[in-house]
Amino acid sequence: MTSDAPVGVVLMSFGSAATIDDVPAYLERIRGAPAPAEVVEEMQRRYRVIGGSPLTRITGEQAEALEARLNGREEGAYRVAVGMRNAPPFIADALEALAGQGVRRIVCLILSPQYSPIIMGGYLTAVDAAKASLPDGCEVRVAGSWHTLPAFIDALARRIEQALEQLPSEDRDRVPVLMTAHSMPKAVVDREPGYIGMLEETARLAAERCGLADDRWRLAYQSAGHQPVEWLKPDIKDLFPGLRDAGHDRVLIVPVQFLSDHLEVLYDIDVAAAEQAVEAGLSLSRIETFNAWPPFIDALAAVVAREVEAAGWAANLFSPREKIEMRGPPPTAKGQSTGPLP
Repeated sequence: MTSDAPVGVVLMSFGSAATIDDVPAYLERIRGAPAPAEVVEEMQRRYRVIGGSPLTRITGEQAEALEARLNGREEGAYRVAVGMRNAPPFIADALEALAGQGVRRIVCLILSPQYSPIIMGGYLTAVDAAKASLPDGCEVRVAGSWHTLPAFIDALARRIEQALEQLPSEDRDRVPVLMTAHSMPKAVVDREPGYIGMLEETARLAAERCGLADDRWRLAYQSAGHQPVEWLKPDIKDLFPGLRDAGHDRVLIVPVQFLSDHLEVLYDIDVAAAEQAVEAGLSLSRIETFNAWPPFIDALAAVVAREVEAAGWAANLFSPREKIEMRGPPPTAKGQSTGPLP
């Protein structure tokens, strides 16, 4: 591959309202209809509490860091753009911008390690719609799951170890660990049961890497919506009283799906869950999110390397040994059970 034929990468995320005033339009785009006034007001309140969502800014920082990482061996060989599903810059904007720079081979990477064609279908639809406007000869592929990739598991385990090191010495070896993912309606997940298996496998591999005993951790869910349907269980807040009854006074939250600071981290964990923990008699800590942390950027680069190699576009992004070290074990057909926390 030569520098005059770059490979493009689009980092795709859900998107967020840029300002409080943008919240109504943002919610309408997600819901397909204007949101009820009370829903708009509640999200605007949460934005005020955390000072707005930094998701778009941080995704841009991740893109800049990834481009620098990918071009470490061959300057100009890769160009990385940001495409959001529900807010500017949109996925179509990113693809068109790369095509306008002469890029004809593009990897689209959803910023969620666990992948489901059903649950992530909105990203696939957006990519397919945008491809119709690209020049002839453009090749676009969407990366699949990378939930077991060693570089990602290593980064997650290091964040857990860092968080444990920050705790008082008497809590370090006993604090219960809740690995969290975004809750979803159970009816949606029932159509894609393998998705839960991916979440459980990520959590299990990270726990094993950190040496956490089975009875110290479990997978739980957060950020359930307000729709009157059945959501995934257990919700983290429902586990807090049982942890206190078991003699714990602290809990560590480890998001295994969220890769940067945004509303579901800065409000749902740091504000809402922290308050619920205090009400149950617990002190809540969480790992630091990845954002543009270099070990996490290495994990993103490993995903790109995997896709570029599979497409036959290039073979010089990593050495053979690096490629072997970054390959994860094949995903299991069924997720592993979690530890027996209450």
